Amino acid sequence: MTLYDWLASLWRTAVPYVVGFVLVQLARLGITLNDATLTAALTGGFGTLYYALFRLLEQKAGKGWGWFLGLARPPRYPNSSGGTTLTGT
Repeated sequence: MTLYDWLASLWRTAVPYVVGFVLVQLARLGITLNDATLTAALTGGFGTLYYALFRLLEQKAGKGWGWFLGLARPPRYPNSSGGTTLTGT
């Protein structure tokens, strides 16, 4: 795995959690959430749902949906048997 592919995998994992955090903060405009644990749980939940939705759309509807994960192309992972590489799709 190249450095670019490694960084791409991290980026595509981080973007959904940033979006989840922003969504929770926007939701707090109308709702008072004083509990940090609740905020963290909602951020994790929204981030996970966001990631799952856009990975599914990327696989089923086209690679352009990958931009919602931060990069249009999923990283390539080395195949355990040697030469060829596998993508995240």
